[in-house]
Amino acid sequence: MPSFASIERARLVEALRAAGPDAPTLCEGWTTRDLAAHLVARERRADSGPGLVLGPFSGWTERVRRRYAAKDWDELVRLVETGPPLLSAFSLPGADAAANTSEHFVHCEDVRRAAPGWQPRELAPGLQDALWTMLTRRGQVMFRKSRVGVTVTTADGRHATLVDARPAVTLTGEPAELLLYAFGRAAHARVTIDGPEDAVRIFEGTPLGV
Repeated sequence: MPSFASIERARLVEALRAAGPDAPTLCEGWTTRDLAAHLVARERRADSGPGLVLGPFSGWTERVRRRYAAKDWDELVRLVETGPPLLSAFSLPGADAAANTSEHFVHCEDVRRAAPGWQPRELAPGLQDALWTMLTRRGQVMFRKSRVGVTVTTADGRHATLVDARPAVTLTGEPAELLLYAFGRAAHARVTIDGPEDAVRIFEGTPLGV
């Protein structure tokens, strides 16, 4: 059975091809071409990785990404589709599932939800559960800048406290929507926020993501 990472890679490739190279995305300042180039550089150029999280290296990372962005669009999307080369760290057993399930899901939605009239899509069976696990494991990092407590909950009764503090807010939605919110896509995630008015106001100004 295909992994969730490979299923979401296929959906992402479909979204990129449907949108074309110049469509907007939810990644501020990036078109679909820019996003595709980021995905390829991330998997094929390990030397560009540090710049994704460390400011002093970001200039090099951007230069590598722009070189890929200059490629023919069809070739660039094929590189996304074929995935990492054999010598890439992403080809190690388990690496694709661990590193790319959320990456491909979120970036697929970055393409889809930047277009008017989008609707949540039906996900592969079990993917919501996998995204919930990722959210609860990584949530403390993603919400680390929150100055109020944060609990996430779903309609089917799952809940987890990601920031243990008072006052607190509760975010409610499907796991996929909550994960998108955590990755900083709040304006395009179907999530409701409940809690004291002051806590909600403080929380809504919190920068989110890795």
